[in-house]
Amino acid sequence: MLIPKADRQKIHTYLFKEGVVVAKKDYNQPKHEEIDTKNLYVIKALQSLDSRGYVKTRFSWQYYYYSLTDEGIEYLREWLHLPAEIVPATHKKQLRPTPASGGRPPRR
Repeated sequence: MLIPKADRQKIHTYLFKEGVVVAKKDYNQPKHEEIDTKNLYVIKALQSLDSRGYVKTRFSWQYYYYSLTDEGIEYLREWLHLPAEIVPATHKKQLRPTPASGGRPPRR
């Protein structure tokens, strides 16, 4: 399927930023919920990335769940011309707040 480059750019940018994409299995849906493009374009673009091993696909309850692999990160980083410091949201380390009292709540 031929997908316009602007739409492919939106899909790849969103995928790299978030690290995951959810798409409803509705090929006639005029617009994807989060990406400003047709739902069919999102499904087919990610199906293409899946066939090359850049994303993993899960299907459950009429929804496709796509998650980015390490090879996919490298491919999209090259395709989008991004530096190595930028990583998807799913690969960022979350900082946990350390309690000020040494880890235990005070006794009463």
